[in-house]
Amino acid sequence: MLTSQSHPVLAREGWPHIAVSLMLAAACTVWLGWLWAAPLWALLLFILQFFRDPPRISPQVPGQVLAPADGKVVFVGYETDPYLQREALKISIFMNVFSVHSNRSPVTARVHKIWYFPGTFVNAELDKASTQNERNAIWLKDEEYQQDVVVVQIAGLIARRILCYVNEGDYLQRGQRYGFIRFGSRVDVFLPDVFGADVGLGDKVTAGIDVVAKKNQGTSM
Repeated sequence: MLTSQSHPVLAREGWPHIAVSLMLAAACTVWLGWLWAAPLWALLLFILQFFRDPPRISPQVPGQVLAPADGKVVFVGYETDPYLQREALKISIFMNVFSVHSNRSPVTARVHKIWYFPGTFVNAELDKASTQNERNAIWLKDEEYQQDVVVVQIAGLIARRILCYVNEGDYLQRGQRYGFIRFGSRVDVFLPDVFGADVGLGDKVTAGIDVVAKKNQGTSM
């Protein structure tokens, strides 16, 4: 089963930035000419690509966990989940400035709790970013298996704006857009041990499409 999750091709979060950049580039072209305006047009192109938000069709396969973000897998392993105080499979995805920055739910679930933590802005590719940087975590109650999944939006060296649009009690489908992080960042997923990783370090993943973990075969629920 596939579910389409479409949004404006250019994310609403970027519309003010695009409008201002377009006006500046156009004004500079009129008053100073194309040569002087070229850097501003280049900046506009960068902003357009950064805020692109292409439609996605998400596979709805039971037992699969989808990537919550576009980017590179920078951590796969077992760690203590600092939110639920349990041993968990942790998968971290780093988004650079050329990634699509929409965040999507990895599972079909209900939002049980949300935590927000102010913090620093070290390079999001570093492991210490998971505990030191500004971050927003949501605790999802997996509707299929009644399992607890935690997804954490983490600000980066350049990213200074985490946007989360869900509230406690909201229902999310696998692959549904729930947030956005501006200008390079990281997303961590903490999964119970009934799931095994389906990605490795350095893999590139696409939010809402690629599978990052699967339920272990033979695991009873």
